[in-house]
Amino acid sequence: MARIITIANQKGGVGKTTTAINLGAYLAHHGKFVLLVDLDPQANATSGLGIDHRGLQQGIYHSLIGQAPIKKILQDTAHHGYRLAPSTPDLAGARVELIEIPDREFQLHNVLLEVRNDYDYIIIDSPPSLDLLTVNALVAANEILIPIQAEYYALEGLGQLLHTIDLVKENLKSNLRVLGGLVTMYDKRNKLSRHVLNELYQHFPHRIFNSIIPRNVRLTESPSFGRTVLNYDAGCKGARAYESLAREVIELEE
Repeated sequence: MARIITIANQKGGVGKTTTAINLGAYLAHHGKFVLLVDLDPQANATSGLGIDHRGLQQGIYHSLIGQAPIKKILQDTAHHGYRLAPSTPDLAGARVELIEIPDREFQLHNVLLEVRNDYDYIIIDSPPSLDLLTVNALVAANEILIPIQAEYYALEGLGQLLHTIDLVKENLKSNLRVLGGLVTMYDKRNKLSRHVLNELYQHFPHRIFNSIIPRNVRLTESPSFGRTVLNYDAGCKGARAYESLAREVIELEE
């Protein structure tokens, strides 16, 4: 049965989608079968893997509302063993449509039951908000990975996210756990980055991954070519950091 990891942070621009697509790529590179679920209406994970979401007839939205089994919407990626449940523009309406559905918080959980035995890892890229889609992503997961940008304001919303996770644990998914915090966009030359890292080590109540994702031009370029950093420049610092993160995630399971 797949290990389901949701990448969550309600703040945008913290490297959430970059982490989702590249962690998935490196897990597949290490021989794991991986499904990435793009639950963000912006569809950045879909386009970042080279798939034009505007040309798709169906996506994860259609599975959530019962119009298509998830196996019918899956797309192959450039990596062996790595598949995508894409986002489409329709997903923006799901926030409203799901409100009327009984057990609306469990829709994604129920959808993924069909494929949980087909993969080693299912990674969910959640939207930069704390809405019903994000709650679905949390309820569907076993573990939450939280990207945290190495800047001051990135720390401000962290307490709200942890509070939401606690509410989900208390009311919907008692065995949900935080896998850890991942420091992103880190610049060791920047005094503020070092300060934020020290603050996290002192006050973040969960694990901080040893792997630290640096500010790296190749990481930011690769999605515009529809490629993961593994396929774009496997030798750059960002690629090495995500390979290290994948190894950590696998080792934590073992």
